[in-house]
Amino acid sequence: MAKLLFVLTGSPYWTLKDGTRHATGYWAEEFAAPYKALTEAGHQVVVATPHGVVPSVDMMSLRPDMAGSAEIALELEGIIRSAEEIRRPIQLSHARLEDYDAVYFPGGHGPMEDLWLDADAGRLLTAALPSGKPLAVVCHAPAAMLATRVRGVSPFAGYQVTAFTNDEEDAVGLASRARWLLEDELKELGVQFERGEIWKPYTVADRNLYTGQNPASSGVLAQQLLKILK
Repeated sequence: MAKLLFVLTGSPYWTLKDGTRHATGYWAEEFAAPYKALTEAGHQVVVATPHGVVPSVDMMSLRPDMAGSAEIALELEGIIRSAEEIRRPIQLSHARLEDYDAVYFPGGHGPMEDLWLDADAGRLLTAALPSGKPLAVVCHAPAAMLATRVRGVSPFAGYQVTAFTNDEEDAVGLASRARWLLEDELKELGVQFERGEIWKPYTVADRNLYTGQNPASSGVLAQQLLKILK
């Protein structure tokens, strides 16, 4: 069975352009759906965060209207509550790619606060690309790709990538309040940005890089990982 590293944001907030802090963290579905699928298949999950802080779930992602139903929200909450790994994360600076068979970055707005400029996230992502190991990144977590830049150049330039779109950010009412938008910054990074219909599952695979557009895409990414992992 495989050993996977889940890299989560350590930030419980996202600073908007007016300086206010928007309460956030990681998005429940983006952790819980892949965690459940992978662990039920017998794979091992290790959680890492900047400085080893216990990550905060975005409480909005546990609202029935956001999760899809009260039943789904309760299921997500139950999975998170039972996931001992999320309560004892390792420090991201201690994570070594050679110890894992695959790496997964769930989103939520938190990565827009910390992972986008986290040197350890950048180091891990940069090492993962040429390794051939599956690297899955979903929703806002592709913000961490911005941390791979060296003198303005990223190894992700030229890769086909999807992520949370400007239209989706606008639909949640935060596009006009953001300091920057993920889709715009990824295009500046030099990736080939692709997108599907808002809120619908949409994933892109390019070599060993698997990206998902939004929370609904996280379960699809998990199934893609399951097909690859032994």
